Amino acid sequence: MSAPGPRDGLTLLVIAKEPVPGRVKTRLTPPFTPAEAAALAAAALADTLAAVSALPARRRVLVLDGRPGPWLPDGWEVLPQCPGGLDERIAHAFARCDGPALLVGMDTPQLTGALPAPVLAPGAWAGRTAWFGPAADGGFWALGLAEPAPDLVRGVPMSTTRTGAVQRRRLLDAGLTVRDLPVLRDVDTAADAAHVAAECAARPGGRFAAEYARCARRVRDGARVGRAVVR
Repeated sequence: MSAPGPRDGLTLLVIAKEPVPGRVKTRLTPPFTPAEAAALAAAALADTLAAVSALPARRRVLVLDGRPGPWLPDGWEVLPQCPGGLDERIAHAFARCDGPALLVGMDTPQLTGALPAPVLAPGAWAGRTAWFGPAADGGFWALGLAEPAPDLVRGVPMSTTRTGAVQRRRLLDAGLTVRDLPVLRDVDTAADAAHVAAECAARPGGRFAAEYARCARRVRDGARVGRAVVR
């Protein structure tokens, strides 16, 4: 029997931005401060990396805008993001892969090993297969390609309510068999953060729900102080 080649096994990619106040999760401010928004981003990223670390893979790669921090677990490669729009940065990440690759974002800390489990099943990547994880806001939280092809992502309009539909149509038009993962909600707004924190509350050791509870408590306490001053 021959030894496994470089194309055997799955590459897992997480695309993320360093959680620096004022640079991440700006739609959370207000009601949260830039520092609180960055703390929530760091917690979401840490939970995402922990979930992905638990999955079997040949490579785990963080595609990062910024510098690694203490939230980065052992066993991860770090690939700097290239210049350009998000479509170019995702395309560049896939261009650095050989064999099947699954990319997820940092905005879904409710991710658990059960959610992407179908991509690990026997035959999950047979033929010209793509895996697609739609987001509730019209985007997508996961994209998997059996044969990484950067041009399948380049030119897709990002951060719109039709991003997911355009990306999925691009895959189908290329003749790929598209298999869907569950719909997840990204953490973009304060309402999103509250919803996702509730989903994460039962997750043992998760950071996002605990960080959200601390930040929300400070917001509530601040509102009470503000009302007292007004009176």
